[in-house]
Amino acid sequence: MVKITYIEFDGASHTVDVAMGASVMEGARDNNIPGIEADCGGACACSTCHVYVDPSWFEKMPPMDEMEQDMLDFAHEPNPQRSRLTCQIKVSNALEGLIVQMPEKQI
Repeated sequence: MVKITYIEFDGASHTVDVAMGASVMEGARDNNIPGIEADCGGACACSTCHVYVDPSWFEKMPPMDEMEQDMLDFAHEPNPQRSRLTCQIKVSNALEGLIVQMPEKQI
Protein backbone atom coordinates (compact mmCIF):
# COMPACT_ATOMS: atom_id res chain seq x y z
CA MET A 1 0.00 0.00 0.00
CA VAL A 2 1.08 3.53 -0.80
CA LYS A 3 -0.18 6.69 0.91
CA ILE A 4 -1.65 9.24 -1.50
CA THR A 5 -3.16 12.58 -0.53
CA TYR A 6 -6.10 13.88 -2.55
CA ILE A 7 -6.98 17.54 -1.98
CA GLU A 8 -10.42 18.74 -2.98
CA PHE A 9 -10.86 22.12 -4.66
CA ASP A 10 -12.14 23.58 -1.37
CA GLY A 11 -8.98 22.41 0.43
CA ALA A 12 -10.38 19.32 2.17
CA SER A 13 -7.59 16.74 2.31
CA HIS A 14 -7.87 12.95 2.24
CA THR A 15 -4.81 10.75 2.79
CA VAL A 16 -5.52 7.12 2.00
CA ASP A 17 -3.73 3.84 1.33
CA VAL A 18 -3.84 2.73 -2.29
CA ALA A 19 -2.89 -0.76 -3.47
CA MET A 20 0.22 -1.27 -5.56
CA GLY A 21 -0.62 -1.65 -9.23
CA ALA A 22 -3.94 0.18 -8.93
CA SER A 23 -4.36 3.54 -10.60
CA VAL A 24 -4.54 6.77 -8.64
CA MET A 25 -8.13 7.04 -9.97
CA GLU A 26 -9.01 3.61 -8.55
CA GLY A 27 -7.58 4.72 -5.22
CA ALA A 28 -9.92 7.71 -5.20
CA ARG A 29 -12.92 5.64 -6.27
CA ASP A 30 -12.27 2.84 -3.78
CA ASN A 31 -11.91 5.34 -0.94
CA ASN A 32 -14.93 7.47 -1.89
CA ILE A 33 -12.84 10.58 -2.54
CA PRO A 34 -15.08 13.34 -3.93
CA GLY A 35 -13.93 15.30 -6.97
CA ILE A 36 -12.80 12.45 -9.22
CA GLU A 37 -15.76 11.24 -11.26
CA ALA A 38 -14.00 8.73 -13.57
CA ASP A 39 -16.96 8.44 -15.93
CA CYS A 40 -15.14 6.10 -18.34
CA GLY A 41 -13.95 3.78 -15.59
CA GLY A 42 -10.29 4.27 -16.37
CA ALA A 43 -10.26 3.77 -20.15
CA CYS A 44 -8.70 7.18 -20.85
CA ALA A 45 -11.81 8.09 -22.82
CA CYS A 46 -12.87 11.15 -20.81
CA SER A 47 -11.13 13.71 -18.63
CA THR A 48 -13.23 13.36 -15.48
CA CYS A 49 -10.34 12.08 -13.38
CA HIS A 50 -8.19 15.14 -14.04
CA VAL A 51 -5.98 16.41 -11.21
CA TYR A 52 -3.13 18.81 -10.67
CA VAL A 53 -0.05 17.01 -9.40
CA ASP A 54 1.65 18.85 -6.56
CA PRO A 55 4.64 20.74 -8.03
CA SER A 56 7.07 18.81 -5.83
CA TRP A 57 5.89 15.58 -7.49
CA PHE A 58 5.49 16.42 -11.16
CA GLU A 59 9.08 15.61 -12.15
CA LYS A 60 8.82 12.25 -10.36
CA MET A 61 5.76 11.13 -12.31
CA PRO A 62 5.89 8.45 -14.99
CA PRO A 63 5.78 9.98 -18.46
CA MET A 64 2.48 10.82 -20.09
CA ASP A 65 1.54 9.05 -23.31
CA GLU A 66 -0.04 10.72 -26.33
CA MET A 67 -3.57 9.49 -25.55
CA GLU A 68 -3.48 11.08 -22.09
CA GLN A 69 -2.11 14.32 -23.55
CA ASP A 70 -4.97 14.39 -26.07
CA MET A 71 -7.64 13.76 -23.40
CA LEU A 72 -6.30 16.56 -21.22
CA ASP A 73 -7.44 18.97 -23.94
CA PHE A 74 -10.99 18.24 -22.72
CA ALA A 75 -10.23 18.78 -19.02
CA HIS A 76 -11.38 21.82 -17.04
CA GLU A 77 -8.54 24.35 -16.99
CA PRO A 78 -5.63 22.00 -17.70
CA ASN A 79 -2.20 23.14 -16.59
CA PRO A 80 0.60 21.94 -18.90
CA GLN A 81 3.05 21.73 -16.00
CA ARG A 82 0.78 19.93 -13.49
CA SER A 83 -2.26 18.26 -15.10
CA ARG A 84 -2.59 14.50 -15.28
CA LEU A 85 -5.38 11.95 -15.63
CA THR A 86 -5.40 9.74 -12.56
CA CYS A 87 -6.56 6.72 -14.54
CA GLN A 88 -3.18 6.72 -16.28
CA ILE A 89 -0.99 6.85 -13.17
CA LYS A 90 -0.17 3.40 -11.78
CA VAL A 91 0.67 3.23 -8.09
CA SER A 92 4.17 2.07 -7.19
CA ASN A 93 6.55 2.53 -4.26
CA ALA A 94 7.95 5.57 -6.10
CA LEU A 95 4.63 7.36 -5.52
CA GLU A 96 4.63 7.01 -1.71
CA GLY A 97 3.34 10.37 -0.42
CA LEU A 98 2.01 11.63 -3.76
CA ILE A 99 -0.20 14.72 -3.49
CA VAL A 100 -2.82 15.57 -6.10
CA GLN A 101 -5.30 18.44 -6.16
CA MET A 102 -8.71 18.36 -7.82
CA PRO A 103 -9.83 21.09 -10.20
CA GLU A 104 -12.91 23.17 -9.48
CA LYS A 105 -14.98 20.79 -11.60
CA GLN A 106 -14.67 17.83 -13.95
CA ILE A 107 -16.02 18.04 -17.47
